[in-house]
Amino acid sequence: MNEQLTPTRATALNATMDWPIWSTTARIVVTDATALNRARRIADRILVDVEMACSRFRDDSELRQIGGRASEGIEVSDMLAALVDRALFAARSTFGDVDPTLGGVLDGLGYDRDVCLLPHAQHGDEASFSMSVATPREPGWRRIRLVDRVLTVPDDLRLDLGATAKAIAADLCATAIADELHCGVLVSLGGDLATAGRSRDDGWQITVRDLDRDPETRITLADGFAVATSSTQKRRWVHDGRQVHHILDPRLGLPAPAVWRSVTVAAHDCLRANTLSTAAIVRGRRAVEFLRDEQTPARLVDARGNVVHLNGWPDDEREPAPALFRRAG
Repeated sequence: MNEQLTPTRATALNATMDWPIWSTTARIVVTDATALNRARRIADRILVDVEMACSRFRDDSELRQIGGRASEGIEVSDMLAALVDRALFAARSTFGDVDPTLGGVLDGLGYDRDVCLLPHAQHGDEASFSMSVATPREPGWRRIRLVDRVLTVPDDLRLDLGATAKAIAADLCATAIADELHCGVLVSLGGDLATAGRSRDDGWQITVRDLDRDPETRITLADGFAVATSSTQKRRWVHDGRQVHHILDPRLGLPAPAVWRSVTVAAHDCLRANTLSTAAIVRGRRAVEFLRDEQTPARLVDARGNVVHLNGWPDDEREPAPALFRRAG
């Protein structure tokens, strides 16, 4: 979920800041240049809170600290409770395609530390794994319990909130910056992009492309909306001589077949956009029907580079592109 989703037109009054985070790049764009440093501090505060709540790779994160103590139920922080609650919502709304209980499975595939530290596959190489050795697994998310802030996780499950936490963080950052600084803002965390407040150009001009070799398009995203991309070409590594990526089919515990290089979805918030784009990767050839039924704009790039547009997503060749969604009021 690390596609290039970047503003392509900025006025002289807009201000932009980029920095590395979570093996990707964070970007904020604000309509008030004098607010940029304050916006960065707000974003840093939220991103630290999210990381300290749910990182799988930090020994001092709350998720790591509770360890196996959650099997009998344990009270957790407001942030971790909110992240788990939203992750379970994503699981329910996709019938388990986005499952937050794949931490142990990812560990077993070698993704037990920051992806930058893993042996890397080359971009363009095909992810490979044997479907014949896959053992169907029971949906783990149905066994998670969250009552108020009391979280219960069976001993044989390990949470991984990475599929949803980054999108939630983008939503939180955008909302907080707009509310506290009273300006328009775009927040991008890799392939997860959220906006809040009012832009200067009646919408945000966004370039959508995964790798440099992939087809590119430009869209106008209306104020207050979000877009997210899930990709089978990013976060790839080599495990036991096989090339794998990080989006798993929860039913098999293996990387989803790379029917799509990337899926990009626009929605009213980044969590929903990310949930749908991730589920589309998992569903493979069934993704088109699934997204069409969801009635939200989407763009899918298949393994050969062919592009599918759904639900009003503008053609790649159309310039200027009409706005995805309309500003209310």
